[in-house]
Amino acid sequence: MSVINEDFELSNGVMIPKVGFGTWKIPPDVAPQAVQTALHAGYRHVDTARAYRNEEGVGLGIKASGVPRDYVFVTTKIPSALKTYEEIGPCIDESLRLLGLDYIDLLLIHAPKPYPPQPGDDRKTYFEENAAVWQAMEEAYDDGKLRAIGVSNFGIVDIDNLLDTCAIKPMVNQIEFHVGFTEDELTGYCQLHDILVEAYSPLAIGALVDNPDIAAVAARVGVTVPQLCIRYCLQLGTLPLPRSVNPDHIAANKRLDFEISDDDMAALDAISVQPAG
Repeated sequence: MSVINEDFELSNGVMIPKVGFGTWKIPPDVAPQAVQTALHAGYRHVDTARAYRNEEGVGLGIKASGVPRDYVFVTTKIPSALKTYEEIGPCIDESLRLLGLDYIDLLLIHAPKPYPPQPGDDRKTYFEENAAVWQAMEEAYDDGKLRAIGVSNFGIVDIDNLLDTCAIKPMVNQIEFHVGFTEDELTGYCQLHDILVEAYSPLAIGALVDNPDIAAVAARVGVTVPQLCIRYCLQLGTLPLPRSVNPDHIAANKRLDFEISDDDMAALDAISVQPAG
């Protein structure tokens, strides 16, 4: 079976495709065609967010693709600025409306703190707010609007806070993760708690494409740099979310049926790259 058709199993038993199609910075008018192209290429997992302002376009692309709804795993996110219980139900309903869906496969809290930071806001943590948001998400999950729930950009202390108060533990933490930036402590913590790590920006927003050290490894393996970087994330047990609007790149990025040797993984591990985000 090709990697693009394989799944991870979340802690609640829900199956999630191992590779997702990211839509960050894809404009609303471009999203329908990009998503349709990705689904026709074989992707079965699409990641969006309210903050991306393209949920409606993503939904149009899913509908236009003709791929049955049950075969498409859809992730979206609660804006990081929403930090009260009362805001979450309406936000979920609006995402469902924009996406044109009856349920969302995975809903994430986009970040533990509002972004960008609010002027004059000197609070150090948002523990109580995130706990309230999580409670509302748990209720939507129990109501069948969501198949899985999780977080994004959460550190260990932020997840610990939820674990102290939640009835349902987070199933996913979506973080920046790529060659040269693997957040080993956080990733290990998540894996210890059976929280799947999703790797956004697996190419460091394109910064890895021209890296000569990575290119040398890709040449040895006989693949492109993007393919190598995406496969690297997979071999570390994370779920990569490559993004492109170029049909050739979309198709190439799913060709991941190769193995990176231990020596080449070690070479990639030794590369230092600044965080992209």
